[in-house]
Amino acid sequence: NKQAAKLNRIIPCLLQVYISKDETKFGFDEQELETLLQKITDNPSLFSNVLVKGLMGMATFTEDNAMIEAEFASLKKVFDQLKINYQNNIIQLSEISMGMSADYMLALKQGSTMVRIGSLLFGERNYKPS
Repeated sequence: NKQAAKLNRIIPCLLQVYISKDETKFGFDEQELETLLQKITDNPSLFSNVLVKGLMGMATFTEDNAMIEAEFASLKKVFDQLKINYQNNIIQLSEISMGMSADYMLALKQGSTMVRIGSLLFGERNYKPS
């Protein structure tokens, strides 16, 4: 918010939610989301240069499609509930970003409005040894 205010901009953002069983991934849990959104609602002037547009989440890195789909479904359930409880001038939940190149079809099935499919478009990354 401070940096956006310096530039006189309102920055749309997505809040990352921890839906995975993978300990290398991060994000808010459901209670932390509720706390943050309530804080934003109660103190809109503290967040006047931020527009919360939605949620994002990354599923566990696995070939277990049932697990992935369950994680996406849980994020959609949280999104739908928060959308009912927290719509206002600076919380406009319209985007739910889930799904990457390997699992985007499962994400779309669960209601994703935004997927990240760089590997499908550009191929796998080539990491150069250091």
